[in-house]
Amino acid sequence: MDGTAGPKDRNPTAEAPRATRTGTRRASATGRKISPATAKRLPVRQGEGHWTAGELADVRDRLELEMTALRSEIAAAESQIAERMNDVTEGAGDDQADAGAKTFEREHEMALTYNARDLLAQNERAVDRIGQGTYGVCESCGQPIGKARLQAFPRATLCVICKQREERR
Repeated sequence: MDGTAGPKDRNPTAEAPRATRTGTRRASATGRKISPATAKRLPVRQGEGHWTAGELADVRDRLELEMTALRSEIAAAESQIAERMNDVTEGAGDDQADAGAKTFEREHEMALTYNARDLLAQNERAVDRIGQGTYGVCESCGQPIGKARLQAFPRATLCVICKQREERR
């Protein structure tokens, strides 16, 4: 390993933008604005306030920042894996333990890259759902997921009850 942090060792959302004033229109990292009407149409659980354009833009910005970091991480990892695969001299003369360790390391790097791709796909789906107006709807029961849950875990596709049910299986 080269000592760089993997997807679980870093926090790509640590530099997420701070919340803006409630109800203001704001451009995201990609320059697209979220209208207050779009934000207000998103479902919320009983007792929660409607989404504001600023809150929704913050969530989308956070997802987009993480997507950018994941794309860079994936490209670097794939490049590194390809270099090692093309290096025919690597491992020449190694004993079985060294060869096994290198194989394990390569498979570990490939697993981390796969996980990063999966996170990227989840983030892309969340951004798409924001654009389609279906963000915050549980994919299992169709009920609102909960604004606080989405702010804490913006990739969530299931409400707490359905997620607990899924984890018990």
